[in-house]
Amino acid sequence: MPVQEFQTAMRTQESILSRAEKKALIWMAERMPAAINSDHLTLLSLVAMIGAGAAYWAAGTNLQWLWAVNACIILNWAGDSLDGTLARVRRRQRPRYGFYVDHLIDCVGAVALLGGLGWSGIMSLREAVILLLVYLMLSIESYLATYTLGHFQLSHFGFSPTELRLLLIAGNITLFFRRDVNIFGWTHPLFDFGAWCGIAGMAFLLVYSAIRNTARLYAQEKLS
Repeated sequence: MPVQEFQTAMRTQESILSRAEKKALIWMAERMPAAINSDHLTLLSLVAMIGAGAAYWAAGTNLQWLWAVNACIILNWAGDSLDGTLARVRRRQRPRYGFYVDHLIDCVGAVALLGGLGWSGIMSLREAVILLLVYLMLSIESYLATYTLGHFQLSHFGFSPTELRLLLIAGNITLFFRRDVNIFGWTHPLFDFGAWCGIAGMAFLLVYSAIRNTARLYAQEKLS
């Protein structure tokens, strides 16, 4: 089968930590042992996210498992962020393969993570399912924009997956001290409140991006 021509999408990463993160990733990639390649790091990111989901499930009966969750989140960051950086540093890029595999793994990882959270009782199963659905819808919109506009948006309003991982780690630590929050006289489980904040934020991004990208595509392909 002939290989189709592939146009690499422009990547936009303007998160709060992007500059410092990029320098750190390049520093680590330049010192990575030759025996480790990008596929190893991609696999690490998947295994770590499945591990985080399993640890969340275990944390439902013993909160000490949250430390394992945090460790898995850090490992997921290392694998997910370093695989592409390592390929670019070594000039071993495979843009189609990398894009496909990375984002397929992201979806599987999200199911594992939120599945573990939902079944643990730390977050209500309903909230976990809704959060997952909105995340997957936003992911689909991002992939459609990448294909149709040639622009892959890695961050929104200063936040990228790295900042979200840090917020999740902070939430895990907070859970040791308080399981509920009081909002306007109503008491809610901490992670349910966090889920609705995430749902609202991603729903806003979904609508905002859909309107903006639809308008751009309409302007580019006006019918005479």
